[in-house]
Amino acid sequence: MGERTTLVASDGFTLNAYRAAPEGKPRGGVVVIQEVWGLNNWVRSVVDRFAEHGFLAVAPAMFDRVEFGYESENYQPEQFVVIGEMMKKFDQSTALLDMAAAVDAASAGGKVGITGYCFGGAMSWRAAHHGLGLSAASGYYGGGVPNYIDMAPTIPLEMHFGDRDTGIPLDQIEALKARYPDVPIHLYAAGHGFCNSDRPGNFDHEACTKASARTLDFFRKHLG
Repeated sequence: MGERTTLVASDGFTLNAYRAAPEGKPRGGVVVIQEVWGLNNWVRSVVDRFAEHGFLAVAPAMFDRVEFGYESENYQPEQFVVIGEMMKKFDQSTALLDMAAAVDAASAGGKVGITGYCFGGAMSWRAAHHGLGLSAASGYYGGGVPNYIDMAPTIPLEMHFGDRDTGIPLDQIEALKARYPDVPIHLYAAGHGFCNSDRPGNFDHEACTKASARTLDFFRKHLG
């Protein structure tokens, strides 16, 4: 349904992206921020799904400044060694430029929301803090909560976490709730990565269906 494309950030850097447009007039734009496996099969399917729901959706390749064209279908432990080395070189400041370029592209569909998963969930919170021309954000199981808990959101934001996520302690989620009582933070009876249907050991259909419906409602409310 979608297509490979490129984006140009404000500093002139060209990065890969995946874009999908709905039939007819878009009801808004959505930026989808990847997990740590780049623009792989599952992330592209998420972009396609948002287009099926009427949104102009764009996913930027967030690791292109570290390794241009990186994407992987390898969910095995050895890939995390590769990912760990890449994260050492990842720059949050230029990441904001790349997300802003995606927001600009998605704005052809109207007001823009951002969503992301795992790494992308944390980046969604950061984007909500910086604004970037966004109107709403809905992040999924963004780890490293202490790294962004002081970044107060400046736009409507909601978050989704699994209460069995061994990588994101419940006390961190509770601290996030306590700091931002006006931010809807939803908990599901699931582990980490519960929306990735390409990872059978992580995917939880019930939790993902409920969370995805909430995201769509949230975006319809704030992007309409």
